[in-house]
Amino acid sequence: MARNLYFIGTAGSGKSTMVYAFQLWMNSQGLDCVTVNLDPGAEALQYSPDLDVRDYVDLREVMEEEDLGPNGAQVAAADMIAMNAKELANVLETFQTNYVLIDTPGQIELFTFRASGPVLIDAFGREDSALVYLNDPALVRSASGFVSSVLFSATVQFRHGLPFINVLSKSDMLPEEDLERIVKWSLDPFALYEALFADGATPKTLLDVEFLKSMESIGVYRRVHPVSSEITFGFEEIYSQVQQVFEGGEDLEKG
Repeated sequence: MARNLYFIGTAGSGKSTMVYAFQLWMNSQGLDCVTVNLDPGAEALQYSPDLDVRDYVDLREVMEEEDLGPNGAQVAAADMIAMNAKELANVLETFQTNYVLIDTPGQIELFTFRASGPVLIDAFGREDSALVYLNDPALVRSASGFVSSVLFSATVQFRHGLPFINVLSKSDMLPEEDLERIVKWSLDPFALYEALFADGATPKTLLDVEFLKSMESIGVYRRVHPVSSEITFGFEEIYSQVQQVFEGGEDLEKG
């Protein structure tokens, strides 16, 4: 039974690059996987998708035929892809594999806040799916930015209702001190509270604190796992998290 991993995050967080790098890492470990591209607007991918929505929806044709701009065409294309969900699922079922790495659209709202995302998840098999959420290091370097990223990731998690693996992408771009601080924030909310109040109790700080308390109470505040697609760092830990989600720690390949 294939396990579907949806790589999701804000534009520029490194989803496509991570799908490519994680595929290479899995292959190097003797782990079988296939890749899926769900972004009809992707112009250049480092990997060759085994299933590609661009074979079903041409974004430029949508723009011309519907007289739409790039953003409107993306929305229309997302709806068209949802209409082809069953056909895409049938194609996906022809692959004999244990893992499906799914690259979601660059514009996160297309997959999270429109019907196409849940429709595709249901068609591909909701019970066999998990989210890999990429936090952008540019946002989480500040305490307030970290809270914003956690809040947004919680929104994604609630919208899709799937098991959730929280990663910090492009961790090689961060100074070691910043990386250690961010990981500590994810492990110790009290350290984050202290960082939030470091510049005083402003109205924005108090709002961040209330958001943080709410996320703690409902159980969406969780550790971030640093990864780097450039230096292939952290992938073993991500794979371990995948095993925890689906197999309770037992390696699917070892059965």
